[in-house]
Amino acid sequence: MPRIPHFKEIIARSPLVFVIGVAGDSGSGKTTFTNAIRQIFGSDLVATITLDDYHRYDREERKRLDITPLHPDANNLAQLETDVERLKGGYAIQKPVYNHATGTFDPPVPFASKKIIILEGLHTLYTPRLRELLDFSVFVDPDPDVKYAWKRQRDTGRRGYSSAEVTEEIARREKDYETFIAPQRCLADAVIRIGYSRYGKEKGESENVYRISLLQHRMNQVVADVDLNIDLYSLLSFHDHDFMIEFSTENVACARMRALTFDGEMNYETVRKLEKSIEQQTGVHPIAIFENRTTVTATDLVQLILSWRIIHRRIFLQERG
Repeated sequence: MPRIPHFKEIIARSPLVFVIGVAGDSGSGKTTFTNAIRQIFGSDLVATITLDDYHRYDREERKRLDITPLHPDANNLAQLETDVERLKGGYAIQKPVYNHATGTFDPPVPFASKKIIILEGLHTLYTPRLRELLDFSVFVDPDPDVKYAWKRQRDTGRRGYSSAEVTEEIARREKDYETFIAPQRCLADAVIRIGYSRYGKEKGESENVYRISLLQHRMNQVVADVDLNIDLYSLLSFHDHDFMIEFSTENVACARMRALTFDGEMNYETVRKLEKSIEQQTGVHPIAIFENRTTVTATDLVQLILSWRIIHRRIFLQERG
């Protein structure tokens, strides 16, 4: 009997280029929530584009023009649309490169199309054409106090800004964020909200423990069931950490969405059962992203559930033909 190819092989052979769009403010954690997709399918199949590379002006020019990167006019969105269209057609591009260390542009680099393209940036869902090119979209929406703490840590630690410069930049960006970035949450397939843990704000910085909500519209196509099992005996006998699971329906700007919220830490075995469900659906073995860990956080769990939802959409497109 011939061996049935697993889903990773099917994706590799398929002409379809699947594009995932992740929108949100700078420093909001956009990369974190698609890490599971990168780890499951690997660099042979997945490529990521950071939309900062499509800034129109360098740092000094933005200061001179008094424009922030959040304003659409500060970005070459027409070139981005053209490049994504070419990548979706399977063609390579010459991708621009913005250097955050210097605030200037490096020479463009060759960038090959792969079977899964992840776009991460401020304006991922901004234009109608970009939205048409996306197969799945996410908006990452941390609470302001969380977002600005992350931005301050990143910009002073990795990008060479002083604390005073970060404070000034936060104030300058706020109006443009509300005008141009925040409305994109209405256009996303899923919204991820991030707040400090109810078990203590300090757990965020020290243990990466936050309260994470995954908000989605009702799913109309069902590929297969996925179980999130909780062993009550293990929970009542051996679990040493606080955690919470909550389901609710919430208003997100212009839509009502279903919210699955996690907080705290769980035993790894809870997530391992979810990993096995994804393995069964995709044929990708093994999926063990959080292997060798005794506990996982809400962030880890939402990463995995979001990856299942994205894989679900990719399977649906494959079956639809």
